[in-house]
Amino acid sequence: MSTDILVTGATGATGAALLTALAARGTTPRVMVREAAQAERFPGHRTAVADFDGPLDGALDGVDAAYLVTPSSERAAERQIRFADAAVAAGVRRLVVLSQYAARPDSPVRFLRWHAAVEAHLTTLPIESVVLRPNLFLQGLLAFAGPIAHTGRLGAPIGDAAVSAVDVRDIAAVAAATLVEPGHADATYTLTGPRAVTHTEIAEALGAATGRPVAFDDVAPAAFAEALAAYLPPWQLAGLVEDYAHYARGEAATVDPAVEQVTGRPAIDLVDFARDHASAFAAAA
Repeated sequence: MSTDILVTGATGATGAALLTALAARGTTPRVMVREAAQAERFPGHRTAVADFDGPLDGALDGVDAAYLVTPSSERAAERQIRFADAAVAAGVRRLVVLSQYAARPDSPVRFLRWHAAVEAHLTTLPIESVVLRPNLFLQGLLAFAGPIAHTGRLGAPIGDAAVSAVDVRDIAAVAAATLVEPGHADATYTLTGPRAVTHTEIAEALGAATGRPVAFDDVAPAAFAEALAAYLPPWQLAGLVEDYAHYARGEAATVDPAVEQVTGRPAIDLVDFARDHASAFAAAA
């Protein structure tokens, strides 16, 4: 039986990777875009123009399963809850939601509290929900690829704490499986890499892949925040500092087998990520 799938967030890291993962399965989903002009970015895909703050019934009409991720916002939880309610009203059978590793209502990390609120709401709805809780994205390093390439240094307020960081391609592979395969109803999957790695090990892997040494600098949280203040709004910057304090306390080192259990293959290792993205971290000519 064919499944009509809607993918939100297709311009983001996990959504874009999900389109690739679904294509590998011979599935072409519908893509939700905010503006009609964005449809040009998704040749071969049906698109639905909708906004998380506006009417969603047109995007959800006839959809059997949907992947939900919203843009970074202080209203992320509100928007995800609203989308989930709209999915129920539209008769969507399954909702796959991107949450975060260690989401819980009493977390000192605001993002984890917000995700926990969404997860709690899902349990009250008459819909099959699948919650994906990925750890720190390895692809998040790509945002710092330019400075790393030019300076040969990677800085973060994390010390020698290890994190079981996950490749976005693994998140997408699990999302694709849970959207099209039976047997995942009401599951929660914690998604990690195959091992916990320190930022020193990350720097070494990037150096080995590019042939140019990369060193790790353990920076103070205040200095980290100051360096990013021009690029992030205050609420997002404060949340990121909270995230890194969570990592620095050693609270994100557990390795979970869910990626391999769902996909049937081992999770992608840091070394493979570094090799596959070496050109982004290579020194400028």
